[in-house]
Amino acid sequence: MSVDESPKHNVIAEPAWQDYRAAVTKNIPTQWRQWLFDRGSLTQRLKVASNGAFRVHICQQRVQRPQLSEQRLLNMPNRHLAMIREVLLYGNDQPWVYARSVLPLSSLTGSQRHLRKLDNRPLGALLFANPGMRRGAIQIGHINPRNLALPDTLGAVDTSLWGRRSLFYIDAKPLLVSEIFLPAFCPYNKPLNSSPRRKR
Repeated sequence: MSVDESPKHNVIAEPAWQDYRAAVTKNIPTQWRQWLFDRGSLTQRLKVASNGAFRVHICQQRVQRPQLSEQRLLNMPNRHLAMIREVLLYGNDQPWVYARSVLPLSSLTGSQRHLRKLDNRPLGALLFANPGMRRGAIQIGHINPRNLALPDTLGAVDTSLWGRRSLFYIDAKPLLVSEIFLPAFCPYNKPLNSSPRRKR
């Protein structure tokens, strides 16, 4: 795993995220509310929506300094490093979600050391399988793609994208997961209430 101490703040403007309670007052279409505000397992929802044709593609995984807003949300000192994992979640061979996970190195200790070597396993499946996992508040964004480090394999994306992020805690150790819904995903592919609540 490579180490890069530069957070590349001068390359990409960070997305503007809103607290869930502020976001619910915005004009968010109903079909998107079901996906953005749900606190259950996104991975499990995508598996149901794709009838099981789901896979994870790792774009990159490296150790570096997170973006400033990520540091603040995680309450990380400025120079501290995190493992940053960026993946695409595919449904029916289409890229549906770009996910960025920020795992402070201080959180990858003890029983959480195994998170350093996820390979192509979805992080969420491990989080939601842990009975001690706690999820923090959800933040919502309607994001200009120029403010995201989307993989080149997606080609040009010229429309704003809905996304969300939230903190997860395991044994009081925080990590941050951001999930951006890509143009190939339609929120009405599968009714949200048709899948179970707890697995991811």
